[in-house]
Amino acid sequence: MTEINSVTTLTRDGDVAVITLNSPPVNALSGNVRQGLYDGFKAAAASDAKAIVLICEGRTFIAGADISEFGAAAGVPTASLFDVQDMMENSPVPVVAAIHGTALGGGLEVALCAHYRVAVPSARLGLPEVALGLLPGAGGTQRLPRVVGVETALEMMTSGRHVPAPEAAKLGLVDELAEEGKLKEAAIAFANKCVAENKPLVKISSNNTKLEAAKGKPEIFAAFRKANARKFRGFAAPEANIKCIEAAVNSATFEDGLKAERKLFGELMMGAQSAAQRYYFFAERQANKIPDVPDDTPIRPINKVGIIGAGTMGGGIAMNFANVGIEVVIVEQQQAPLDKGLATIRSNYERSRTAKPEETAKRIGLITGSLSMEEAFADVDLVIEAVFERMDVKKDIFAKLDAICKPGCILATNTSGLNIDEIASVTKRPQDVIGLHFFSPANVMKLLEIVRADHTAKDVIATSMKLAKKIGKIAVLVGVTPGFVGNRILGQRQREAQKLVMEGAMPWDVDRVLFDFGFPMGPFAMSDLAGLDIGWVKEKSNGETIRDVLCEMDRRGQKTGAGYYDYDENRNAIPSPVTEKILHDFIVKSGVNPRKISDEEILERCIYPMINEGVKILDEGKAIRASDVDVVWVNGYGWPVYRGGPMHYGDVVGPEKVLAKMKEFQATMGDQFKPSALLEKLVADGKKFSDLKG
Repeated sequence: MTEINSVTTLTRDGDVAVITLNSPPVNALSGNVRQGLYDGFKAAAASDAKAIVLICEGRTFIAGADISEFGAAAGVPTASLFDVQDMMENSPVPVVAAIHGTALGGGLEVALCAHYRVAVPSARLGLPEVALGLLPGAGGTQRLPRVVGVETALEMMTSGRHVPAPEAAKLGLVDELAEEGKLKEAAIAFANKCVAENKPLVKISSNNTKLEAAKGKPEIFAAFRKANARKFRGFAAPEANIKCIEAAVNSATFEDGLKAERKLFGELMMGAQSAAQRYYFFAERQANKIPDVPDDTPIRPINKVGIIGAGTMGGGIAMNFANVGIEVVIVEQQQAPLDKGLATIRSNYERSRTAKPEETAKRIGLITGSLSMEEAFADVDLVIEAVFERMDVKKDIFAKLDAICKPGCILATNTSGLNIDEIASVTKRPQDVIGLHFFSPANVMKLLEIVRADHTAKDVIATSMKLAKKIGKIAVLVGVTPGFVGNRILGQRQREAQKLVMEGAMPWDVDRVLFDFGFPMGPFAMSDLAGLDIGWVKEKSNGETIRDVLCEMDRRGQKTGAGYYDYDENRNAIPSPVTEKILHDFIVKSGVNPRKISDEEILERCIYPMINEGVKILDEGKAIRASDVDVVWVNGYGWPVYRGGPMHYGDVVGPEKVLAKMKEFQATMGDQFKPSALLEKLVADGKKFSDLKG
């Protein structure tokens, strides 16, 4: 065995040279890895080996680039990824890439420079750079369509999808599937077969056959853009990926296509969107780290879950657990709502196409109903209360749970903002009480705010965090404060949106500005979608608010064909003269002179108070770090990931500008804009929002 460097070795198996890479945890393409690969292939090519196999130790093949190097200052010069690829592709003997785990991004770009690829069935391959606001910058955009065809390459690269090895084999991306656990033997056998059969040294870069099918057919790209316009809205990276594949089709040579790829890669790499998406990539992973709850904290076993409430939220929560094989029992007070809730769950599953029929039946079978908490919850490991937001109701439930549930059972509330310490106070085990704030629809939305109360035990927090990951949620630990992190910040935006329309802006002006910023919809369109009559009581309504008047006119949102907007038969929103008159009448009555409000003011009025509130939350210790606030908003409220989150966006704008605008608004519109003391200190110290810890 020859040790090439600390992460690379070169061995021989008969006529086959075996280059083995071992750089935990995922063999990322760091400088050390690239240099080891370059020197390893150079040494193998200079030997009398008749073939070369590249294989990785650990849990995966090369899983991608070393993202921590992006934007970092240059260190000791090392071989570039292009140097490695040239060495592989121009090897005088066959090169076989042996793939297990994942071959992603730069990892797949390396594998595409081998002459052949062998993979175990559990392996997955893909070019997911689009998720980081980038494109594959080492020839991936030029080689992939030459292997799988233009249409498939467009789908793979703009979605970032990880393709299972069996599918990859059908696409021609993998040449042979190996038996699990026998990858090395299979790859060496394939290499020997290449030698014995004198197989050609296949250079993907030289094969234009699948590109020819798309030449002179711009409609392929036009149709793809049109079909995905809504999904790609606002993002720069998908369009850049598409342009690269267009360049692969239309360029005279492979090298010309590479030039287009490198130019577009550089533009994305230097742009604000990729910086935000790379920031978010690390932010999401950082959210799992709780400073005072070590990774080795014991966790409580969760084999059976109880849920109180069979409504939309309770049913959605139940599905999360059934999806991963955990038994669930739902309790309701009466049979009719219980039956309705269970029927809705069944319907949701039957409409879904994400699972096979037998798997769907299994999941439905894991969810049962009961009218008795005493019988249903005696043996559960976790119970989640999901009833309406009334403190007296929740305290009554938790007092009963305290008497019913076994010792060690975690008692959780799905409240969206009530004081969990007060809820816990009615139990004799406040250490077992925690908030698990799911977002609606609970079976779809990724965010889970895990709310730590004053007495919540560390093992309860650790269990909740790990359980969240198991059920496919992105968890953020927050503290007890009205509205927690997400809704508390949302309140700032909602307040300003309502004030703006009382000063002269129209609801569609506010919605348009926030939609153009990147939100899925603005606050007024969202209200129409949810229904203006949520929480509205006809008997108590007296026309004091715009919402009162709209609801009294039976303009209750999309479901009635009118709300803030008018809606056509396809539920397309149309600015409403009725709403405009109602607003005008309210403004006249208030004595305010309506004015023209700029898009810039609308955006700053809606966004900057959110940033300021985030600073207050951090100052109070209700979030652990600024990036946690961003994870909440990206996953729970539709903040565009290409803007990173409110705190990251504050850094893009500049803390100084945020502070100056808040002071300006405070002077003209009152103390609701008063800057946080911590914001003032942040600017005085010349620091960033990303420096803030709770």
